[in-house]
Amino acid sequence: MPSLLIRNVDEGLRARLKARAAAHRCSLEEEVRETLRAAVAREEAPPRERFGDLAQRLFGTLGGTDLDLPPRSSEPDRALPDFSGPEYDPPGWR
Repeated sequence: MPSLLIRNVDEGLRARLKARAAAHRCSLEEEVRETLRAAVAREEAPPRERFGDLAQRLFGTLGGTDLDLPPRSSEPDRALPDFSGPEYDPPGWR
């Protein structure tokens, strides 16, 4: 299997890679190989589809529907609730 030699690696980068290798319980070489594999795989992966584009592709343009909405008035149909009593205060409020 071919080898790859990388010179002049920043000491901080090497330390972070070594810490990641320890966290993953593998060698520094294996951590670098896995990091390179993941970077190349992300680059080769197709771009992620946005949610709106996915919905458009799956459902097409359906055109919506017309709804029968009741007329609005300035007066409410029922009395509004009153939350001003002390039983509605959060604990320790007063």
